[in-house]
Amino acid sequence: MFDPASLISHLGGIARGVQLQQFGVTRQGLAAAVSAGQIRRVRPGTFAALDANAADLAAVRHGGALTCSAALRRHGVWVLSSDTAPHVWVGTRGRVHQHPGCVCVSHYFRGVPPLSLAEVEQALVHLYRCEGAESFFASFESAWRLGLLSTPARKRIRDALPASDRWLVDFARRDADSGLESLLRLRLHLLGIALECQVQIDGVGRVDFVAGGRLIIEVDGRENHDGRSLRHKDLMRDAAASALGLETLRFDYAQVMYDWPSVQHAIVGALARLRDYA
Repeated sequence: MFDPASLISHLGGIARGVQLQQFGVTRQGLAAAVSAGQIRRVRPGTFAALDANAADLAAVRHGGALTCSAALRRHGVWVLSSDTAPHVWVGTRGRVHQHPGCVCVSHYFRGVPPLSLAEVEQALVHLYRCEGAESFFASFESAWRLGLLSTPARKRIRDALPASDRWLVDFARRDADSGLESLLRLRLHLLGIALECQVQIDGVGRVDFVAGGRLIIEVDGRENHDGRSLRHKDLMRDAAASALGLETLRFDYAQVMYDWPSVQHAIVGALARLRDYA
């Protein structure tokens, strides 16, 4: 017979008793493992490894599966929201179970939730309904870049969106380096500003975006460009671009996320100035 603790870990950290019984684990064996402190009983008929993910456990206790940004974060996808509350897909007929310390957000989206964690495709559709177009778009491009979305999956996601927003999937690219780049490109597109993406410039290198043929736009994530050596490299690149008649605007995480009006005004102003001097 399989060791219950090892088997549950192999199955992802949380498993139903009926699933474990298919591997020869008896009810008595599960009860003994719980009594010995080797596994934990999450709910009647559902068991977890001692190191199971806390958000997954909360979703199961609540009566469903982790979804929206919480699930996408578990899959390694970039998410816009900093909300750490578990969003739980309980289905249209699901029953919510209050539990100690519950801060879960219940979603009664149709369908039958899996155990503990929604797949990327379903979580993206739920994210659109929960947080809207911007969050969806940034996470969609991140998931695509990570290789988590097949062509059929992207089509199904597109079909699940309202007709008015299906263009988001058509506009998406698979080479966005970060969610910040996705947000900036989407916002500028809505302003009618077209961007060339991931442009290789002789003497400068690869840049994030070029607008109007002469304006370089670079977006630095939270983890980038904190050290002096990287800052020096950026200054060298900007100087090389200036020698070619190109202007560079560089924005960080905080600006894009929390001070977008200043980013927008800087880009619009730079494009107007470059047109005047063309």
